[in-house]
Amino acid sequence: QVQFAESGGGLVQPGGSLRLSCAASGGFFSLYAMAWYRQAPGKQRELVATARARGGDTNYADSVKGRFTISRDSAKKTVYLQMNSLKPEDTAVYYCNQSPPGRSWGQGTQVTVSS
Repeated sequence: QVQFAESGGGLVQPGGSLRLSCAASGGFFSLYAMAWYRQAPGKQRELVATARARGGDTNYADSVKGRFTISRDSAKKTVYLQMNSLKPEDTAVYYCNQSPPGRSWGQGTQVTVSS
């Protein structure tokens, strides 16, 4: 079973940037599409960005398109999320998982955008 460990979150001012990392262990990382999800207080978890297993295709939620970039390093079994021009509404706990998601979720990493 694949497990995930997210890192890189923190407190940042509006307009700032963060780079999240997600290390995967177990499973066959290179075979799966990977995604970043987020959950804001009082809201359901939502899909933010997806990267296919092969071909480099990516997809983004409309709310982050043009600001966030997902990438993956199969050799390191790591997925990244570069977040630029951050807004207060990006505040959430960010998780990575397969796409569609498996049953096992990591602890997530908190991103807070505030002045």
